[in-house]
Amino acid sequence: MSTAPRLTALDALHRSLGATMTDFAGWDMPLRYASERDEHNAVRTRAGLFDLSHMGEITVTGPEAAAFLSYALVGNIATVGNGRARYTMIVQEDGGIVDDLIVYRLGETEYMVVANAGNAQIVLDALTGRVGGFDAEVRDDRDAYALLAVQGPESPAIMKAVTDADLDGLKYYAGLPGTVAGVPALIARTGYTGEDGFELFVAPEHAEQLWRALTEAGAPHGLIPCGLSCRDTLRLEAGMPLYGHELTTALTPFDAGLGRVVKFEKEGDFVGREALQAAAERAESAPPRKLVGLIAEGRRVPRAGFPVVADGKVIGEVTSGAPSPTLGKPIAMAYVDAAFAAPGTEGVGVDIRGTHEPYKVVALPFYKRQK
Repeated sequence: MSTAPRLTALDALHRSLGATMTDFAGWDMPLRYASERDEHNAVRTRAGLFDLSHMGEITVTGPEAAAFLSYALVGNIATVGNGRARYTMIVQEDGGIVDDLIVYRLGETEYMVVANAGNAQIVLDALTGRVGGFDAEVRDDRDAYALLAVQGPESPAIMKAVTDADLDGLKYYAGLPGTVAGVPALIARTGYTGEDGFELFVAPEHAEQLWRALTEAGAPHGLIPCGLSCRDTLRLEAGMPLYGHELTTALTPFDAGLGRVVKFEKEGDFVGREALQAAAERAESAPPRKLVGLIAEGRRVPRAGFPVVADGKVIGEVTSGAPSPTLGKPIAMAYVDAAFAAPGTEGVGVDIRGTHEPYKVVALPFYKRQK
């Protein structure tokens, strides 16, 4: 028996705006409002407004909250300053990636872990299962928050029109409590688009008031509502991994080229340490397949799972692919054999339904904003 998808606090508003809705990770979410390309370009050049209320918030509190999170996750959470955030991962005992996460330190003994929508329950269960022996509490706060994001070069100007919080002093990967358009919020300078922007965690009952205020403040700056479809092309251009594509339980952070998030030097043991130590040594002696960028020479779009080929052999696999509105060409991320991973490598193609389409190997990201 299939379960009806969950609805965000903004569901009726999305429908009133004519959004095309889609089931995503058990939630009914806006895929697009009008043109995906227009929404993508708005975020790159002006600003876009997203509903991300499907993300999973988990609060960890207690005297040993930091020690517990450093044990449960691969990062050193003890070194996260008050009001700062850190990108990290949670892995299995064998080092396989369960999810990539952002951890916000909200206070001396309070942290918020934000998991991907499709993995939120898995992460919650894993944290709950690992907390024994620590003076800390894990709380499911998924229903306590709606999450809105303003992304794009005009986002600071839009936010300044609706809050007197110190946005100039708010660094990338930091958050502060404040009032936005009369609504209490955690204002975080984070995002998944490759642009400057803010993510606003608010009570669900305040979501619509905030959306309307941001829409009004953003109108002179060209802000438009944006769906999940352009969020995917934006993160792809920015070379940002997506769980289930670039990250899976079959890969360790070292396989994914993200070994830097694993902090072996931290105090105490952590889940997966032994397996990750072995993975780090393997990666050093015999590099695994590497994650690279591919830019099409033609017009055909590669999709996840398509084989990457060279010299008549399969040398890798596409993990994400789409037309790039910014580059004007199809692009992809792919894991390829280390021998073919250098930018500019000749003779690489993607097998698109039996035809080997030529692709250029490039370093990630495809797009980097001008600071």
